[in-house]
Amino acid sequence: MSFTPKEILKFTEENDVKFIRLTFCDILGNLKNIAIMPNELSHACSHGIPFDASSLGTGCSELLLVPDISTLSVLPWRPKSGRVVRFFCSLKNPDGSDYSGDMRTDLISFINELRLDGYSCEMGTRCEFYLFELNEKGEPTKTPHDNGGYLDVAPLDKCENPRREICLSLEEMGLKPKSSCHKHGPGQNEIEFRGSEPVTAADDMLHYKTVVKSIAAQFGLFASFMPKPLQNEHGSALSIFLSLTKNGEHIFGSDPDKMSLEGKCFISGVLRRIREMTAFLNSTTNSYKRLGMGYAPKYVNWSYENFSQLIRISRAVGIPPRIELRSADAACNPYVVFKLILAAGMEGIRNGDCSLMDKTMKGDPAAAGFELLPMTPEEAIEAASESEFIRRNLPGDVYKTLIAHLDRQVNAYRQAKDKDEFEERSYFNYI
Repeated sequence: MSFTPKEILKFTEENDVKFIRLTFCDILGNLKNIAIMPNELSHACSHGIPFDASSLGTGCSELLLVPDISTLSVLPWRPKSGRVVRFFCSLKNPDGSDYSGDMRTDLISFINELRLDGYSCEMGTRCEFYLFELNEKGEPTKTPHDNGGYLDVAPLDKCENPRREICLSLEEMGLKPKSSCHKHGPGQNEIEFRGSEPVTAADDMLHYKTVVKSIAAQFGLFASFMPKPLQNEHGSALSIFLSLTKNGEHIFGSDPDKMSLEGKCFISGVLRRIREMTAFLNSTTNSYKRLGMGYAPKYVNWSYENFSQLIRISRAVGIPPRIELRSADAACNPYVVFKLILAAGMEGIRNGDCSLMDKTMKGDPAAAGFELLPMTPEEAIEAASESEFIRRNLPGDVYKTLIAHLDRQVNAYRQAKDKDEFEERSYFNYI
């Protein structure tokens, strides 16, 4: 949505807005915010709001939050009297220059470069989560809210009402939920979003987690996006959809005969770099307990038909031709992940090499010979650390911070006497 600063100020006055949340994503993919009063909004738009950034691993003592006024959204679960609105923000240095660790700004710049070359992209997500019961103290347990299964309905599906309220809240905020359902695990749910411009899709993914957790709390429940919260049940995935046009023409196709050379090269580029990207798509030790289990992918391959492969090419009619990458989880930084996926695909187009897709098209997706995804965080760290592709496409501080963070997690996991307790303490409440 497009607004002017005057329109925003008028909106806050006419709608009894009393608090304005300036939200941003830290390097690790966590949503952060500062609340300001309405009379500070004009200054925020013109000059930014300073904050202490030293504890966020930014390498800076002070940064500025400058709201992107196109991202105005009312928080519908807050009181109607004294409303709360939020904006996503750009991170700036104290002199007003762009902060190099702001991956949202970095993604915006990358998308603008693609547009200059005639490319237009839409991305969407389908993200799973579990709903758990609270104990008598109001603390989360590992007891699922129901024992429902895939696509079940009430009364087996007890998550129906929370899911409905989540979707209505998302819609009221201007986000674009497309569908929702009960997934395979007990108390496991999924909501899919319509395709949007990549930066908007990343914004929506970040705020989606906050909406889910807030609405779950209203129902006396706890929501977790931890990749594998229950040992013997399905993990929770973040599937990423991508459609791409060149000068208005779709490069992907719904069958091999309709796939353009650029489409094949894009997919080959992603397949070629996926092992190097995995540390960023799967950024916790717990992530690697999901990969290769249930329907989670294990091999570097693709398919038109098989729903358990790494990249699935949709054959559905009535929607733009698109691909689906299925290995990520919700612990990731979506701005980092979207940038890397697009950069890998565009590298494939520039190189004109579609050999990986051609090889896969001729083979059995389950046959031996396909590379495995990294099955441990150590393997993922090694692949990322040796990657010139990653160094070219991530700012140096972001690259070093994310690798060092995962490395610290691995070391702490190794030293933990109770490794399940370590992961629950580190991830269950925070993802």
